[in-house]
Amino acid sequence: MKKTVFAAFVSAGVLLAAPSSAVDKESDSVKEIGKAASQQLLKTLGGNLKKHLKAGGPEAALRFCSGNAYSLTEKVDASLGSRISVKRISRRYRNPQNAPDAGETAVLQIFDQMKKNGIEMPDALVQNLGNGTYRYYKPLVIAKGVCLKCHGDVQKSDPALYSAIKSLYPDDRAMHYKMGDLRGAVVVEVQR
Repeated sequence: MKKTVFAAFVSAGVLLAAPSSAVDKESDSVKEIGKAASQQLLKTLGGNLKKHLKAGGPEAALRFCSGNAYSLTEKVDASLGSRISVKRISRRYRNPQNAPDAGETAVLQIFDQMKKNGIEMPDALVQNLGNGTYRYYKPLVIAKGVCLKCHGDVQKSDPALYSAIKSLYPDDRAMHYKMGDLRGAVVVEVQR
């Protein structure tokens, strides 16, 4: 089974974020840039989300996310300069602006296959797109119970919150997750 997963990595042009002896200096540099950019985005979004969750509960956090998460992502993206971009993606997105493109979908499928096959996901993957362009993928996994307040079985656990989600996101796809599920990824594109 490991050979099948490795073949998927090779066919998708993905390099595992492995020790530096296994990848070249360019990939190491991309990993450093990708890690810093993804941490900046997650810290910005997570800090604001926690603040609103603490102040007003899940519905306040939901309203914050619906009105501000994408614009905060754009601000972080703009702060990185013209040769680096950052975004969040998910195949089961809440905001359609977080839908993955075809290449990103392929990488999310690789993460899903790894999970299904009991293979530990790496902290990150680096994909060489050619012409000096790379994508760094940091998988996002449901790791805290608080995530399930808005992304779990909300219809049963909090019908009022479920109604608010459906009102703000009529085509929502981001519920019914369980602990440990792959939620999506942060993608950092780097042009060298």
